[in-house]
Amino acid sequence: MPSMKDVEPAQLTLKSRFKFRCHPGVKCFTKCCSNINIMLTPYDIIRMKNRLGMTSSEFLDKYTHMDIDPRTSHPIALIKMLKDEKKSCPFVTPEGCTIYSDRPANCRYYPIGQGTWRKSTENGIVNEEFYFFIKESYCLGYQEDTEWTVESWRKDQGVDICDEMNREWKEIQLRKDPTGKPLDPGQQSQIYLASYDLDTFKKFIFESKFLDVFDVPDDELEKIQKDEIALMKFGFKYIKYILLIEETFKLKKK
Repeated sequence: MPSMKDVEPAQLTLKSRFKFRCHPGVKCFTKCCSNINIMLTPYDIIRMKNRLGMTSSEFLDKYTHMDIDPRTSHPIALIKMLKDEKKSCPFVTPEGCTIYSDRPANCRYYPIGQGTWRKSTENGIVNEEFYFFIKESYCLGYQEDTEWTVESWRKDQGVDICDEMNREWKEIQLRKDPTGKPLDPGQQSQIYLASYDLDTFKKFIFESKFLDVFDVPDDELEKIQKDEIALMKFGFKYIKYILLIEETFKLKKK
């Protein structure tokens, strides 16, 4: 998450143009990877933990710490920076990112920032995505000659796929109790489980009394047994149920 002092106060569209290139030849190479809050999405964690050959619990314990969003009281996972002088990212070396092809969406977007806001329209509330420049004083990438649009940058960096995977989860993150009441620790724990710790969430589904309580079709159970993306989306359904956003589950009839 960028510092607000580095955010250029202009809203961009997919057609907005800019010049930028990051490569080992620029003097600031990897400087933006230190002393920064990098928020992770459920899809980020699937890719990163699989790249490293770890379970979700192992990955979360070793590489992340949890914080609470002050606006919504939702739990969020962030990369745990090293305790060196630079507060370096644990995945970055002087040569670059060691998990580059599976790096988080926020890293892919840089130097573009992306956000979502809830907008009132004649047809009700809609979620609208927007983009903005992040211009840190030390960054020399803007002095390069390679030209992009926001749209072409997203495709080149593979962040369009990440956004598609993350969209439903991001929409959930915008929701809070209309009374302003914060989530209790039990709700936060369940949301964290269903968002980030998917291997443990899977055990919760199949090894607890979950399926004695909820009526889940056999074909859906088969999918979430085999497919982590299906499991992730099942987690989104569960979070919506917890937050009373949508009645996504039916209780089993006694």
